[in-house]
Amino acid sequence: MLVILAACLTLNLGFFPLSLSRADSPAVSTATSEGRLAVFDDVWQTINDRYYDANFHGVDWGAQRMRFRSQAAEARDQQQLYGILRRLLTSLRDAHTRVYSPEEKFDWQHPRFITVGLSLKEIEGQLACVSVERGSEAERAGIRAGDIIESIDGQPSMIRLQEKLLEQPDSSTPQAARLFAIGSLLNGVPGTVAHVEWRSSDNKLHKTSLTRRWYQRNPGLQIRYQGGVAIVTIDAFTHAIAADFARAANSPGNKLREARGLIIDLRGNGGGDAEAMAEIAGIFLPNATGLGQFTDRLGNVSLKLETGGAVIYSARNLKPLRARIVVLASERTSSAAEIFISALKQTNQVTVIGGQTCGCVLAVRMHHTLPDGGDLAVSELDYQTARGVRLEGNGIIPDIGVNQTRQGLYTGRDPFMDKAFTNLRRSSHH
Repeated sequence: MLVILAACLTLNLGFFPLSLSRADSPAVSTATSEGRLAVFDDVWQTINDRYYDANFHGVDWGAQRMRFRSQAAEARDQQQLYGILRRLLTSLRDAHTRVYSPEEKFDWQHPRFITVGLSLKEIEGQLACVSVERGSEAERAGIRAGDIIESIDGQPSMIRLQEKLLEQPDSSTPQAARLFAIGSLLNGVPGTVAHVEWRSSDNKLHKTSLTRRWYQRNPGLQIRYQGGVAIVTIDAFTHAIAADFARAANSPGNKLREARGLIIDLRGNGGGDAEAMAEIAGIFLPNATGLGQFTDRLGNVSLKLETGGAVIYSARNLKPLRARIVVLASERTSSAAEIFISALKQTNQVTVIGGQTCGCVLAVRMHHTLPDGGDLAVSELDYQTARGVRLEGNGIIPDIGVNQTRQGLYTGRDPFMDKAFTNLRRSSHH
């Protein structure tokens, strides 16, 4: 199994994406200096031995050990230790290589994260709410998509964002760095409270307190039809989702093959299982279409990816879908989703609409268990498309750019979807 995600950005060869077994590494306590150093040394040495770039992006990795090791020894608790470990890792400018404390263990098929019920994004130079969880404290307080978040815990939100960017100055791309920084603005210990001040559509200022809690998201597939167009939303690439999509494309008299156009929404897709992604790509591309390759730190090819590599889906012998395709992308579109878009663009009937993708396309063979039970993901493989293009650090620039507006959020209009329908109508007239 091959998994590449923006969230944990894992490439897995023959292993589950996240091993929760601790049998291979006896637990140590980070309550002691010795325990903290054991965790730090394990992180540094594992990266030193396995990182895909033997030059560490020009970073003096030995000097980084000297810089951070004493800080790790003196950390007051586990939370501070993992903050130091993250600062060590950010010097690599790599969104994929990440560390998780024992409480933060990440299961990419059932991702969970700390939330107060809000999703934020920079819109028109301000930090705006773009979605509110139904039934949440935020919704009950009256926060709506389009409202401006003025302050968090008494600090102006844009100043808080700049401070977060300084804490994690580099990532795979500038858009990835800002994405992670914005995503961490409301972070905190579960059960604690975030004090939020926001400005509503009538320009009035409001205040509330929101409790931080764990939230689990189950990625899925949605297919709906509008005016003869199929709208396919793929949250992530899993074998279950690939099988569902194959059944939808293979069912008798299915509407997918009759659609005059397809809109594939990948704006929230952070990647997934590469084999599952290749199977979905195979519904649009001929068998044995090359999707690129992964290479190790010595330049050896570890894996060549192509359509038709698996035998578990029923769409194998069907002709590829030939409808005109529009793909919706954003800075959250990452890893396997970026490979998917690159593969579809090998045809001449795909238009990408939205924003530049994350540019986060490296791979990790498997998660490494740390001495205290934490997890470390290390980028061990680089990726290039079938045409020899490196997506890491670059991403995919859309054919048609679209910007979200506060007014659109308030009215419920989706400018990305509107632009997609306009594009399909125009192409049908040519």
